[in-house]
Amino acid sequence: MRLNSFFLLVLFCLISPAVAQKRNITEKDLFNFVWVADPQVAPDGSAVAFVKVTVNEKKDGYNTSVWIVSTANGEARQLTNGIRDATPRWSPDGKYLVFVRATEKDGRPEPGQLFMLAMAGGESFQFTNLPRGAAQPQWSPDGKALAFLNGATAAELAKMKEKGGPTPSPSPSPKPEEPRESDVRVITRAVYRANGAGYLDSKHPQHIWVVSAPRNGDEKVNPRQLTSSRFDDGGVTWSRDSATIYFTSDQRDESYYELPKTDIYSITATGGQPTKLTSLDMGAGNFALSPNGKQLAFVGSANQPVNSYSQPDLWVMDIAPNAQPRNLTKDFDYDVSSGVGGDNTAPRGGGGNPLVWTADGRGIITVFAKEGKANVGEFDAASGKETDRTTGDHAIVSFRAAPDASKFVYLISTPTHIGDLFWLEQPGGNPKPLTHLNDELFAKLNLTEPEEIWYKSFDGKRVHAWIQKPPDFDPHKKYPLILNIHGGPHAAYGFVFDHEFQWMAARGYVVLYPNPRGSTSYGQDFGNIIQYHYPGDDYKDLMAGVDEVIKRGYIDTTKLGVTGGSGGGLLTNWTIGQTNRFAAAVSQRDIANWADWWYTADFTLFQSTWFKAPPFEDPEDYKARSPLTYIKNVKTPLMLILGEADYRTPPASGGEEMFRALKYRKIPTVMVRFPNESHELSRSGQPWHRIERLQHIVGWFDRWLMGVPKPEYEVTQ
Repeated sequence: MRLNSFFLLVLFCLISPAVAQKRNITEKDLFNFVWVADPQVAPDGSAVAFVKVTVNEKKDGYNTSVWIVSTANGEARQLTNGIRDATPRWSPDGKYLVFVRATEKDGRPEPGQLFMLAMAGGESFQFTNLPRGAAQPQWSPDGKALAFLNGATAAELAKMKEKGGPTPSPSPSPKPEEPRESDVRVITRAVYRANGAGYLDSKHPQHIWVVSAPRNGDEKVNPRQLTSSRFDDGGVTWSRDSATIYFTSDQRDESYYELPKTDIYSITATGGQPTKLTSLDMGAGNFALSPNGKQLAFVGSANQPVNSYSQPDLWVMDIAPNAQPRNLTKDFDYDVSSGVGGDNTAPRGGGGNPLVWTADGRGIITVFAKEGKANVGEFDAASGKETDRTTGDHAIVSFRAAPDASKFVYLISTPTHIGDLFWLEQPGGNPKPLTHLNDELFAKLNLTEPEEIWYKSFDGKRVHAWIQKPPDFDPHKKYPLILNIHGGPHAAYGFVFDHEFQWMAARGYVVLYPNPRGSTSYGQDFGNIIQYHYPGDDYKDLMAGVDEVIKRGYIDTTKLGVTGGSGGGLLTNWTIGQTNRFAAAVSQRDIANWADWWYTADFTLFQSTWFKAPPFEDPEDYKARSPLTYIKNVKTPLMLILGEADYRTPPASGGEEMFRALKYRKIPTVMVRFPNESHELSRSGQPWHRIERLQHIVGWFDRWLMGVPKPEYEVTQ
């Protein structure tokens, strides 16, 4: 099976309607983007269910609904009419589709509940009504039951029973007045909040439930709770005979102080005490049962040696007490079950990429990232040898297979297309486009492919990068340059759609986006080389990239800009403390002081991963690698883009410190704060905020690189 990027380009050209005049992309085109997520292949391969994501009418959020597309003729139709419908899952016989629907109350989403839709026709019906909802439904192989996760406490469940049980009530009685619940938080854990999720709730661990699968709305079913420890359960996997459920549970208090570990348990579907099968000395997930039901495949990163970056590998283990896993990809030096980053993965779409066993159990199919591309490969279940299932300059964001692994659906993104579904039915055949959700809009846009380059850094290492040029690029003219730095630091840019780069280019900028050392998809050594030296030589890689583009003769060296988010924000701050070659900088969700970040971030790095010791034991290392240490060197006008609910890189350990220090030094500085936005502002923040973010970034560069008046950025009396 081959997916060729040239073939995809030809297909897109053929299916796109002709237009007389194209225009440049704008920041507000995001309002009209349509995203595809979580594709699910019908058991007979006749159709694919998927989640369609659109911007809502108020432009302050996203709507999700479940759609279906025929694999024979590409006809698509809407299946559900909710605004927060997601997680479609086919019954094994293909006659039913279960999904999760969350409603809204007073403008806020209520916990999602399970709904069933008969594919023969009729309206969907709700069949759970549990406190705290139902998530991640999974059909048993015999189609008689579903497993799902729920975090209700015993007290909440008891109260539910008093009100009539867990089944939906068509006419709920008025609620009695509830006693006041205190909003005061008593914090006992070092990690007590998470980016995007807010304050963590250790009182409501996720447990496994099962429920009989109803066939119509009149059939009442009662969900049963299977697990009940004070720890979260997850990684649910049914046995082939539907009698047993395998799951994972980390039953350690404050395990974030220790190296990752995964304990695998089993429990009968009728209930009883869980049995621990084995313990893995690694973080593991993405479990998939072999066709004969005797092996589990999973993805995990080894704990030893302790690295800043540990490449994810594909593992297989027997289902037996104290079984030990075998690493299939120890000699495959790329990232298994991984991808490349862009700013337009479907917001709230959900999904993922489960491992797929071939029907004979001899191979395991998954996505892997290699040199800025994401493709699908098949790994021999005995030797680990990889065979490409797809090739091309693109990113396969998601894929699914029919039960016999003979037919596949791929969600593919390229630098000029957000993402659509493609269907591959015959080995070695050509993929067939199934969806065309953005064709009408994109046919009007003058988008160009970025130029791929490789260059040598100061020590001879080859660095991969892309240059996005303006649509009307003229090599004889001089252009301003924006260096755009990715976060992570263990992440990667690549052949994937990025609205930000296309829009900056449309505004007349040349955009350079490199993958410096520390980036993923280039091997274990390239990713881990920055351990205990971040930032450092990666900065030199970035400057070498700027020099490489300047050598081409079309860059105005007096008009250089630099920006980046997260780890890229850290490197932006670092860059302007090391050099004054940039005329403007925009630092997004950044880190300024490593020690302050160590004390305030939503996750811990207490192990010897990025630092060898905590800041109170080795303060000089933290100081030497903190951009704030070099604040006296900064002369570059700086804008700071901050989410006020960002717990990953809290503003108090980043932008706020840079802002106050530079204001004191009377360096032109502006802080732009986004209410209620987390670290995910650029990818899944409120649509209006995402637009305003783009406007401010380019507005700052327009002011300092183009000389455009921007009175809103001046100090007012």
